[in-house]
Amino acid sequence: MKKSLLSAVALTALVAFSGSAFADVLLGVGGPITGPNAAFGAQLQKGAEQAVADINAAGGINGEKITVTVGDDASDPTQGVSVANKFAADGVKFVVGHFNSGVSIPASEVYAENGIVEVTPAATNPVFTERGLWNTFRVCGRDDQQGIVAGKYIADNFKDAKVAVIHDKTPYGQGLADETKKALNAAGVTEVMYEGVNTGDKDFSALIAKMKQANVSLIYWGGLHTEAGLLIRQTADQGVKAPLFSGDGIVSNELASIAGDAVVGTYNTFGPDPRNNPNAKEVVEKFRAAGFEPEAYTLYAYASTQIIAQAAAAAGSNDPEAVAKAIHEKGPFKTVLGELSFNEKGDRTDADYVVYQWKKSADGKYNYEQL
Repeated sequence: MKKSLLSAVALTALVAFSGSAFADVLLGVGGPITGPNAAFGAQLQKGAEQAVADINAAGGINGEKITVTVGDDASDPTQGVSVANKFAADGVKFVVGHFNSGVSIPASEVYAENGIVEVTPAATNPVFTERGLWNTFRVCGRDDQQGIVAGKYIADNFKDAKVAVIHDKTPYGQGLADETKKALNAAGVTEVMYEGVNTGDKDFSALIAKMKQANVSLIYWGGLHTEAGLLIRQTADQGVKAPLFSGDGIVSNELASIAGDAVVGTYNTFGPDPRNNPNAKEVVEKFRAAGFEPEAYTLYAYASTQIIAQAAAAAGSNDPEAVAKAIHEKGPFKTVLGELSFNEKGDRTDADYVVYQWKKSADGKYNYEQL
């Protein structure tokens, strides 16, 4: 009886050991799945899930398949930290996310302490990679790069404009506004207004009244599409003829659904449209065949997942620290965004930004087109 019991225990332990030894690699996707920025959360989730499906179909990484688990941070830093802690408790080893800089920065501290690599498709605040953490990488650019491009474009093309710099007080929005303001000031342009509003604000009447008083002819917005759309629509309704210029946070077709026809003429910075990259052709076709348009950060999330898988293969290990070391040292990695390499901080070595303008096409749809 004792012998049989011992054998059963040993067999159970062997099965448990075998299961853990050959368990799937758990990848977390963190982003705003609900809330006002859910469109961006859907981009991160769809991009990562399609990449995982394609990587698994090709054999996985180092003989193991990837399993995706999704965490909804609702663009809230506190909820983002809760997602990070849950990922750690669940045994997640790699994270694609988060979308907001204000969420990514505190969440990355949890990941660093728990041996988890974080690759963000979208968090652009420089602080994310400036703290010397071993585990933080981004496939997008930084606000201090984006702000230079925006500031130069405005200084070159709106020489006599009276510029209002408005932001949403978040690490992303205020960070981007401040970097653009810095570039404008360096080019000899001094803003006539600098104001912060709260995320979730719906009525900008008082702000618009100040703009009228200051004869504002160009608005620079640091923030996301939700408030930007309302600001665009309300300034137009109140007769303020001042185009809005913003960053990658408004790159969603939802902007047009909020702003309506007033969106025409809006400017924003973003990387070259990845949908036009030859490396993404086959993947873009897959998304469109499934009824999903892979705009904005969809392909950035796909590329983030590719980098994790390729770095693991290059390291010959799925251990996060080995993978992080490989991301730093083993590039360039072939992705849907092209070949990407990373510096010692975890930033791309080749990030670039271009300027887009929103237009209305012959079919009545609104879209952002590269200038």
